[in-house]
Amino acid sequence: MLLEDFYNFLSLVFAVDEINRNPKILPNVTLGYNIYDSYVDLFRTVQGAVRLYSGNKKQYPNYNCDNSSVLAAVIEGMPPSFSTQYANIFGIYKYPQLHRYLKKVYFTNTMGDEIYFKDDEMSVGYDIYNTIYLPNGTNIAERVGSFDRNAPPGKQITLDKTIIWEHKFTESPPLLFCSNSCPPGKRKSVQKGKPVCCYDCLQCPEGQVSNETDRDVCIKCLEDQWPNEQKTACKQKVITYLSYEDPIGIILTFIALLFSFMSAGVLGIFIKYQDTPIVKANNRDLSYLLLISLIFSFLCCLLFIERPGEWTCFFRQAIFGVTFSISVSSLLAKTFIVVIAFNATKPGKNLRKWVGAKIPKYIVLTCSATQVLICVLWLIIAPPSSYYNTQSEVGKIIVECNQGSAIAFYTILGYLCILASVSFIIAFMARKLPDTFNDAKLITFCMLVFITVWSFFIPTYLSAKGTATVAVEVFAILASSSGLLVCIFAPKCYIILIKPERNRKKQLLKKPS
Repeated sequence: MLLEDFYNFLSLVFAVDEINRNPKILPNVTLGYNIYDSYVDLFRTVQGAVRLYSGNKKQYPNYNCDNSSVLAAVIEGMPPSFSTQYANIFGIYKYPQLHRYLKKVYFTNTMGDEIYFKDDEMSVGYDIYNTIYLPNGTNIAERVGSFDRNAPPGKQITLDKTIIWEHKFTESPPLLFCSNSCPPGKRKSVQKGKPVCCYDCLQCPEGQVSNETDRDVCIKCLEDQWPNEQKTACKQKVITYLSYEDPIGIILTFIALLFSFMSAGVLGIFIKYQDTPIVKANNRDLSYLLLISLIFSFLCCLLFIERPGEWTCFFRQAIFGVTFSISVSSLLAKTFIVVIAFNATKPGKNLRKWVGAKIPKYIVLTCSATQVLICVLWLIIAPPSSYYNTQSEVGKIIVECNQGSAIAFYTILGYLCILASVSFIIAFMARKLPDTFNDAKLITFCMLVFITVWSFFIPTYLSAKGTATVAVEVFAILASSSGLLVCIFAPKCYIILIKPERNRKKQLLKKPS
């Protein structure tokens, strides 16, 4: 047995005897010990580990043959490569190191000192001895100083005498560490094939910090926190959302209010000039309904701006879907009436019974009711709600709406695209009818704009992150709604306000050149 091993053996014996004599350390527990020598051999190390668990001279993995005692803990002091294998074996059986039990120990030793653990270190200090190797092969241990953990930093170690190093250290004394200390914000990484005192200092990974010197591992921040730039402490993540104070939020709000006022203004113009031929010829009721739905379409964008709450998340997509379905179905009804009206005048066509005020209302009511049904089912089965998105952007918590059901959301968009496609096809087929009465060309163009906007919206929406996701949807709503307003009503307002001489019945009945 090596001298160092013998000292370790005596320390273990003394510790066990001291614990067994003092009832305050481990009450109602009597400790014993079995000691195995690894002989610095990996096979013997594994063999001793299995023996220690089996409690028998022969090894029986996964069986404990010792009925007289219970294995409480394992203490080992081997090289790192052996220690790792040893820990892997006993880690299977969940056996700890003894110091876990001693952390809560508090007692007074034979010298009258209070012994307890604080921050994983003993409360008392200890003496420092210098082992001096004599020429005759013997050695003596001489006290050269002490360590007092309660002293101020830098003054904890006191040396009374000069340390005499062994002859092989005459040129330069041995270093306690072969690497510099790792500052806060970094962690130690042991260099492969070198002693544990040789390590590299690695930056803590994303989302983790190190607030002490020479940390072995970094600490992961809580979900609502993020490391500071130095990665020495966790700080609260910034809560963000698309608000009226952001530049993009201000721009989108201004556009939404501007076009809603423009829609209201056009509605006022149509009401004021409701008895003029051009307003009558374009089905006043459908025009009023279309303008009112456009006003709500622009205003519903405001529900997407500012911090989303439970009610705004619950209603905003449904309001958007219903108002847009009313707008698109109104254009579909307009196109249908134009086609029926012109075909009803042809000889042999019995279509006059389809020309009337009830047919457009049925079209709008049926198409809109279908969208309302989809939205109601969505709100009942998987309603949207607000939640904190902590993963989308680094260092930020994004307050956004969870759609609840992505299938329902894309069903609403898909249904709108179906209505727009049907309107586009019918309007395209009727584009060559007389221009004076015909809105088919305008409807064809605005439906083309509508379909194009929402076709680009879906891939952009899926690739966007954070507040950009909401901004993309608001922009799509504004672009498609403004396209409907400008394409359908700008030419009519031009005639009503700028060219009133063309707003006469004989002008409307005049055949185009």
